[in-house]
Amino acid sequence: MEFHLDKTIVFPIFVIVFLGVVVRLYNALVVKPKRLRSMLKKQGIDGPPPTLLLGNIIEIGKSLSSIVKAKDPPLTHNCADLTFPIFEKWLKEYGKVFVYSLGNVQIVNLHQPELVKEFTTCVSLDLGKTSVQLNDLGPLLGQGIVTSEGTFWSHQRKIIAPELYMEKIKGMVNLITESAITLVNSWKSMIERDGGIMADIKVDEGLRSFSADVISRACFGSNYSKGEKIFQNLRDLLKASSKKDLVVGIPGMRYLPTKSNREAWALEKEIRNLILKVVKERQEAAKEKDLLQMILEGAKNSTLSREETDRFIVDNCKNIYMAGWETTAVSASWCLMLLGVNQEWQDRVRAEVLEICGGRLPDYDMIRKMKLLHMVIHETLRLYTPVPLIAREALKDMKLGNINVPKGVNIWTMVSLLHTDPEIWGSDSYKFNPERFANGIAGACKYPFSYMPFGAGPRVCLGQHLATIELKILLALILSNFSFTISPRYVHSPIFNLVVKPEHGVNLLVKKL
Repeated sequence: MEFHLDKTIVFPIFVIVFLGVVVRLYNALVVKPKRLRSMLKKQGIDGPPPTLLLGNIIEIGKSLSSIVKAKDPPLTHNCADLTFPIFEKWLKEYGKVFVYSLGNVQIVNLHQPELVKEFTTCVSLDLGKTSVQLNDLGPLLGQGIVTSEGTFWSHQRKIIAPELYMEKIKGMVNLITESAITLVNSWKSMIERDGGIMADIKVDEGLRSFSADVISRACFGSNYSKGEKIFQNLRDLLKASSKKDLVVGIPGMRYLPTKSNREAWALEKEIRNLILKVVKERQEAAKEKDLLQMILEGAKNSTLSREETDRFIVDNCKNIYMAGWETTAVSASWCLMLLGVNQEWQDRVRAEVLEICGGRLPDYDMIRKMKLLHMVIHETLRLYTPVPLIAREALKDMKLGNINVPKGVNIWTMVSLLHTDPEIWGSDSYKFNPERFANGIAGACKYPFSYMPFGAGPRVCLGQHLATIELKILLALILSNFSFTISPRYVHSPIFNLVVKPEHGVNLLVKKL
């Protein structure tokens, strides 16, 4: 028996389906954004007028393309003006709380200290991980692989005890020192090849290799070779993301099977499979005293489902990996640049390191005593904070301070702007002055909670302590063995691509002591 579809029925069905799709798209792309914007405007929250579909993406792109890069290292350091220039402009025009759009997504930017404090310390699950990934913004803002908070932040603090984590890190000092010595020896070899006195060294690649070696061995123990493969895949993922064009700035474009998206998806899948393969091998073999084992033991004692457990393990491995690798490497680059420009501080910190170490390799107790080095690291992270924004989304209607935040609105705060606000840090906020941290963070600024290079509150980055200890040991060994100044080849060009990094690297004239 044959079935014949009446053509007179097909066309009306097609029209109904088509109109349904159009209505849904119109509601999502036009009606909902206008409604949310109107609700915010009634509360006095205004911002730059958005264009249809793109919101303020084109305006952001134009502001980035107009940035003029400096040839010489600056005497003042307004990193936000070189990475997010439009946000400073909007802050002046619309006040400390304003709204802007990325496509159809409405984002409230907070710069008011009291609201920032409530936002960053909020533990409500109604304020969750944003659906707007950094890779939605393509070349406009950079590529996001894993947030500095991790996906399962609410479980993270319960599963991974901070005191246990710190004990693990203390046990890694020798490992970190060995990797730093390898870097120091490679620089000495470069100097010998250039005549034995001085060499012009682009330091970034060596710093990345150092931090990648540390985190591979710290997180994966005897399986560190697989950790190195994960590291390479993460780097490839960054490169794939940097190829995206302006159209990727439209939120939702990451779901389309474009060439760059397919490449990124494949890399993300391989990273996940590599981590879970190492986990399976670890479960079948003897336990090791590394960060992976700590994560596994914590997950084993949790109430997470199997799928959630896998995601928890993968997210936290990537989280620690990125904090210990990219964050450490770029922070070390910026710190060496600042010390290369500020010779007085370089000499002061070197004298402190030599006095405390007394010709010995630094250990945990020694680096705890290096107050001047600690101040320099704090000041570097203030001026060139590696993660310059914190982003979350209202998953339900909620109240934040005096703001009624509708469901679906994103809330962001630009950390790099907070870190250099003269009202918070004083009239020298754009200058390199580690002395401001002589009495700790509380004595450095008007609102101590405004300093958050690794995030803040209950969702602070789990890898911050590892990254800080890596920095201290590495810088102590470099300062003990070399003096350095900025090379004429250096071009000051901070960009944001996952983290704030020097676009053309950092070149130093390095001399053996």
